[in-house]
Amino acid sequence: MAAAHRSFTEYVKKRFDNNFWAAAESYLEANLDSLGIELRRIHRAGETEISDVKVEHVWVEDKPGMEIHFDVAVSIWFETHEGDYHYDDYDENIVWMMAHCRGDLDKNLDDFEILRVSKYNGKSRVKDPMDDSLVPVMNKNELDEIAEQFLRTHYKKALLEPTWIDPIELANGMGLTVRYEHITQDGSIFGRSYFCDCQTDLYNPQTDEVYQELIPAGTVLVDKKTAFLSVLGSVHNTIVHECVHWDKHKKAFALVRLYDNSLSNIGCKVVGGIAGNRRDAVDWMEWQANALAPRIQMPMSMFKKKVEQLISKYRREMKLYDMIDIIEPIIDELVMTFGVSRLAAKIRMMDAGYEEAFGAFIYVDNHYVKPHKAPKSYLSKNQTFSISARDAIVESKFNPELAAALADNEYVFVDSHFVLNAPLYLETDELGDLALTHYARNHMDECCLVFELKIKTSVTEHYHTECFLNRDKSSDITFEAHYSEKNKGAKNQVQMIKDYNADVLSIAKKLPMNFSGSLDALIGWAEMTEEELAEAADMSEKTIQRLRNTEPDNVNIETVIQLCIGMKLPPVLSACLLKASGKSFMMTEQHIMYQFLLNSCYHMSIFDCNEMLTAQGLKPLGRQNRVS
Repeated sequence: MAAAHRSFTEYVKKRFDNNFWAAAESYLEANLDSLGIELRRIHRAGETEISDVKVEHVWVEDKPGMEIHFDVAVSIWFETHEGDYHYDDYDENIVWMMAHCRGDLDKNLDDFEILRVSKYNGKSRVKDPMDDSLVPVMNKNELDEIAEQFLRTHYKKALLEPTWIDPIELANGMGLTVRYEHITQDGSIFGRSYFCDCQTDLYNPQTDEVYQELIPAGTVLVDKKTAFLSVLGSVHNTIVHECVHWDKHKKAFALVRLYDNSLSNIGCKVVGGIAGNRRDAVDWMEWQANALAPRIQMPMSMFKKKVEQLISKYRREMKLYDMIDIIEPIIDELVMTFGVSRLAAKIRMMDAGYEEAFGAFIYVDNHYVKPHKAPKSYLSKNQTFSISARDAIVESKFNPELAAALADNEYVFVDSHFVLNAPLYLETDELGDLALTHYARNHMDECCLVFELKIKTSVTEHYHTECFLNRDKSSDITFEAHYSEKNKGAKNQVQMIKDYNADVLSIAKKLPMNFSGSLDALIGWAEMTEEELAEAADMSEKTIQRLRNTEPDNVNIETVIQLCIGMKLPPVLSACLLKASGKSFMMTEQHIMYQFLLNSCYHMSIFDCNEMLTAQGLKPLGRQNRVS
């Protein structure tokens, strides 16, 4: 049976009422003269009598073991009677005090004591606060530090180098025993932590019967039926999840047992999410365990260290510079390094600031969509650029805004995306098929429509929001996609593209046939000074002046490439300048790379382009070439 919400404040009120009365009497007696009590109805203060003592608020501070400290704000209602026998009247007043208390939950708070009493000043300064259910208060921004503190206590070596945490070793080190059993017939509970000895129901698949067994305290049961775990994580994650419960939630469970000693465990459902919109104590405990488990398995400092190692490794081995080209093998190696699911590694990369992970391992229409990215937080977790052909057909037919955009030839459906129909974003691949340019896959926010995802499977009601990210081949979650209101702002982009393309074509038609004249016109179009172009193209200002003012007898192709990249010329204009130079590309590796840079990377700096060239073992452009 799972722990239900119980109020520590209410428990304190009922159980320790007499203690607070006694403390209030002592406090009032000792401090009455200094409290500045205003007498309104009586002439001379006489006997003082307390009429009521109320616990107004409790602030709880977590302490080692099962001890807690808690500050209790107490209101004291009292009557001051007339001291002059000629009159028979009294004044009513109220003062507040703060009772600083402690107790041990392992002792059922039988050792409760009030350490001291002070004047109430309106607030408490407890460290390591707990809520009214004795669940630790955790801010999302603190989760990484909390996870690392957990490891410093229970598994220090995970903070020394990137490593696979052995969940059995972790559990045993915490005094826990892990067992694999069939917890339920349907596999809806995949982990349970037992906080005390308990007769519990288990399922026997051979006899199709439920039987009872005494489970000792400190046992973690993991369900053998783990088919669903391929979606949310792994057996390792489940065990770490239960270890979090044992470390963080024993006190919450102890409070529940103060109300009902028949409870013995916390059961974690497969859905792993939050039931409805209102979170109770169990929901918060599940949220904390769900959030901390992957952070414990992949502590941020070690995780980033490993990611940076892998970035260097795959850029060197694959001779690819851009993150979207190496993100998927990096994620897969992280899976092997930390012993986690692909989804967990993907989410952790996003936590670490690698937004490219958002567009990795998206499986649509029986194929993986090429990795892509947009600025961080551009998409919500339930939004996507990638949709199935079926959803594309349905939305294009029934959504009037999308239908109108398609009728105007503003967008085309390419590689599971609706993409702006512009040369900047579309190209023909080696098979002659239309594909997104490298630039487009790096700037999806510029060119692709956004769709809202809706989970179609039966887990919709309670499903964790991160499941929207799980669109890998192995996932058995099905989605449907709908045109997003976010696209209303795309009209401006469409018009900008139209204006830009019209401008580019107009310039291309007006360019003279000679090189110097074309260069002069393009410098004007780029709105650059010769000094700015010299820096952007990594060449001397004198060279640019000479090429601009005097028709050269011969200009080498590298110079032309540098000028095109420096001015960030779109492919149409680069082709014009190359033609005017009298040069053309040859079928060499170096020249093929030049073509790629002009067609797909002209938005990049010359230094970024050079990094790509050297990564391929090719000569860089500009001064770097001369230095080498």
